Amino acid sequence: MTRTGLRHRQRTRTVHRLAHNGPVNDVSFASLLTPEGRALLDEVRGTDPAQELAVATRLRREHPAELVSAALGQARLRQRAAAKFGAEDAERMFFTPNGVEQSTRTSVATYRAKRFRALGIRSVADLCCGIGGDAIALARAGIRVLAVDRDPLTVAVARANADALGLADLIEVREADVTDEDTAPYDAVFVDPARRGGRGRIFDPEAYSPPLSWAVDTALKAPLAALKIAPGIPHEAVPVEAEAEWISDHGEVKEAVLWFGTEAGLVRATLLPGPRELLGRGLPDPEVRPLGRYLYEPDGAVIRAHLVAEVAEELDGGLIDETIAYVTADELRPTPYASAYEITDQLHFSVKKLKALLREREVGVLTVKKRGSAVEPEELRRKVKPQGPASATVFLTRVAGAPTMLVGAPAQPPTDGARP
Repeated sequence: MTRTGLRHRQRTRTVHRLAHNGPVNDVSFASLLTPEGRALLDEVRGTDPAQELAVATRLRREHPAELVSAALGQARLRQRAAAKFGAEDAERMFFTPNGVEQSTRTSVATYRAKRFRALGIRSVADLCCGIGGDAIALARAGIRVLAVDRDPLTVAVARANADALGLADLIEVREADVTDEDTAPYDAVFVDPARRGGRGRIFDPEAYSPPLSWAVDTALKAPLAALKIAPGIPHEAVPVEAEAEWISDHGEVKEAVLWFGTEAGLVRATLLPGPRELLGRGLPDPEVRPLGRYLYEPDGAVIRAHLVAEVAEELDGGLIDETIAYVTADELRPTPYASAYEITDQLHFSVKKLKALLREREVGVLTVKKRGSAVEPEELRRKVKPQGPASATVFLTRVAGAPTMLVGAPAQPPTDGARP
């Protein structure tokens, strides 16, 4: 849980924005923007994947095969994108496979846009804009946006999305290498480097496209800037000039952001919806203490931000193990930053004993959580074969260094003012 921040080393490297767009290409996408293509998109909206072959066979009697394939492919992408962008927007927008996968979730983009606006920002240079998810949120917050990407298809999709959502007056989409852009005319810079390549996810920040060192250098030249990075970035890689923010949505960690021009050195965990914000205060790591009645599982953003100590202090709790981010306490206290469980049993790791306990209590609905254990939840579930009407939660973890199973259930708040 180190809190060290080191100044980022500068490196010179050729910068490219990578985009792997799968079956979508410039020709097929352009055909979707024609009157015939738009009419066909309306016709295939909501097509059941199981019916695609029959629908395609019928439509190819009247339309070019490539156009039919493009429309059905776009319909599939829109269905996938609904979870991230909302059904109403997704049905009007255009996507590439990577665009659906890599774009910022609307709830996160909206939160960030509101923060830009609250900081007095009226114009943003959005570098590596992708299909325009962040640019859309910024424009809806009343911010003028220059959206830049070097991939021609990605740029065409972003431009089409600005038009489709009625935001073209606020979003200028430009095809260019982001390293060639002059961001001086804008109040702020937002950079979302590509963190995937031909072999999948990229973990080295200097292998981002553009690399983190270039993005940091660009941010330091701007009045205010935000750099979107992977949430697993080591705290040691956070520049001393930056504020570091980890963001989760409904308990799932989505991203980390480095802010420049706010409060250097600040660490923040932001939980959506809300937002609820927990600020770091430089507390030492919590002490390890015996297991109490309640176990608290901090939100992932809290853990990534190394703010478990702040939550433990709020709960008057301690750690069950110096290497495990579970907090234990004797009292039940409501907190938005952790989920509370009432623990009924503490067992040394033994599948046989756990199976007997669950059978005795007729547990058929079993939730298995793990932290600090090599055992896979599904493997344990198969071995214990839960049966019965009751439910329980099992934590596979360590307590004071020993492999342990904790059995319990989500804690229920007291009623009528009674203490738990």
